Amino acid sequence: MAVDREGVRLPRLRPAEVAQRGVVFGLLGVVPLVLVTLSISDHSDREEFLAVFSALAIFGAFFLVTGAGFWWLSKEDIRRLRDWSTITTQADSVTVIGPIFLRSGLCLLVLGAAAFGLYHLVDAAPYDSWLYG
Repeated sequence: MAVDREGVRLPRLRPAEVAQRGVVFGLLGVVPLVLVTLSISDHSDREEFLAVFSALAIFGAFFLVTGAGFWWLSKEDIRRLRDWSTITTQADSVTVIGPIFLRSGLCLLVLGAAAFGLYHLVDAAPYDSWLYG
């Protein structure tokens, strides 16, 4: 892999690649969410778990906006986490934090949205269905 004069690996990150990876991680996280949801036997506990877990979307939105802001601040010099050793000043940490916040924000946003959708599915399930509990 190519390295620039400061030791940062090239090519640099692109927002679309980081966003795509964050969404894929979020979608992969939906599988354990569904398994845990189905392992909760009481209907009201299942609804409460999904309602609380859907609050992750709020944190995801905050991380997404913060990460996009950090990305915009350092748009000329975006680095990967493995390039942490190339940082020379405190202000340079924004070049690594932006992609991390963007990726984790999208991951949390997808997980929160999935929990919100599952909450409404469980809430609307008929009494004698397997989804009701």
